[in-house]
Amino acid sequence: MELQIGRNIHLMRCRRRVSQEDLAQAMGVTVQAVSKWENGVSRS
Repeated sequence: MELQIGRNIHLMRCRRRVSQEDLAQAMGVTVQAVSKWENGVSRS
């Protein structure tokens, strides 16, 4: 399930042409957190 969520985050982010850095800033998290979400490494 986590892998599907991460894939969805990545696809939606790319469709909207939003970088990981832009998404991280909008959500108040680090770029590393966004990367971990997309790769299914982290649950937070």
